[in-house]
Order: sequence, then structure tokens, then C-alpha cells
Amino acid sequence: MVSGERLLLIAAEPREFGGLLGFCRNLQRLEWPVNWARSAELGDREVVLVANGAGPGRASLAAETAKLASRVVSVCSMGFCGALDRSLNVGDIFVADCVRAGARSFSVSQPVTRQAYCSGALASISHVAQTAEEKSRLRTTGAWAVEMEAAGVAEKAAEWELPFYCVKAVTDLAEESFGVDFNAALRLDGSFDTMRVLAGAMRRPVKLFPELIRLRGRCQTAAKALGEFIAGCRF
Repeated sequence: MVSGERLLLIAAEPREFGGLLGFCRNLQRLEWPVNWARSAELGDREVVLVANGAGPGRASLAAETAKLASRVVSVCSMGFCGALDRSLNVGDIFVADCVRAGARSFSVSQPVTRQAYCSGALASISHVAQTAEEKSRLRTTGAWAVEMEAAGVAEKAAEWELPFYCVKAVTDLAEESFGVDFNAALRLDGSFDTMRVLAGAMRRPVKLFPELIRLRGRCQTAAKALGEFIAGCRF
């Protein structure tokens, strides 16, 4: 029997929920003004899953929409992240102990689990960290990983005085740069323009198409690890 308490899980893209959906029961589509939303049962809890695009603004809007439409008692920013520390590998689970966005810092609650994970400060920025050089600069701030949505969610959770969690899975390594300019392909709705990504890859197809294929496989690995981890946690 579910408890009736709703955990809100916010990601950028539906595929970030791919590994978690297999653990959910009674999945139902929600007709909300966001890119993608579902309600479900996960263990003994009710959960709301929302994906509304990349960036803090899109994540903040997702949180606001869910809070207005549902009885949320805790909030988790989940999804993919880039490694800043070289000890992090593809598919590793990273649980933030604080989220930093410029001069702001948000405290983060810790899930209860016996599963292995890495922990540290998370840099939440408004664009894709494209290069190894940028990742190296972010590492000097003390952050271990980087992504784009957590600050937007953390700000709302703090405003509502709700517990905030942040669980990510690594898709790209600290020493790696992207050849494709994902920032140039980012639309206003928080999605990435597939045609622009492919057009960018066509400029150097021998190098960049394998990069895209590799990234797709890594996202699948990360989504699987993320789903297994969250399904085994108590929030």
C-alpha cells in the first residue's frame, strides 16, 4: 500500500527516467503544461516524474507546475551529469551534498541507501560544459560534477521548505571535450535540436558521429544505473 506522500523527481529529458520506469507501477500520463509528466507508484510511495528540458529555468517551471497540481512533500533533481573529478567514471552515481550556482549554495538532504555512490559539491550552470578546460576550471571551485538543472529545483524546494535531494549519473568524463556544440543546438523549450546536432556532426563526420553514438550508449548506461539506485533509496 502506498503512503500517499508524493516524491517529485525532476529531470531534463524523459530518457533520464528510462531506468526507473521498470520499477514503477500504475504509470499514468499527466496532462500538465510541461514537456513530459507521469505519476506512478515506486515501492510504498507515490511519485511524480517531470521532464521539462535543460537549464535551471525549465527545471524551476517543472517544480512550480508539479507543486500547484500535486501534494508534493519532497523533491529530487535527478538525471545525467558530467564528471569534473577524474575519479568519476561513466555510469557512476553521484549524490550531491551541496549544489552551487555561482555565488549561491543550496544544502541537500541525503537519501538512505546501502548502495555505493560518490558524493561532493555539484556545480549547476546554465549551459553545457563543452570542454575539458572548462571542466578543469569548475573543478578548482571544489565541485566534483556539473549539470544544468539542480539549482532551479533547489531554489524552489528551499522556498517551499521541502526536503531536497540531488542524484545524478555520469555520462562524460572530466578529461573529455565535446566536438559537437550542444549549446548552439539548445532550443528555448530546453530540448536539443536534433537536426542542428547532426548538421554540426556532418562537419567532421569521421570523428563526431562516433562521439554521438558513444554518448547515446553512455546515456543508456547512466539511465539504468540511476533507475536502480533511486529505486533502492529511501527519500
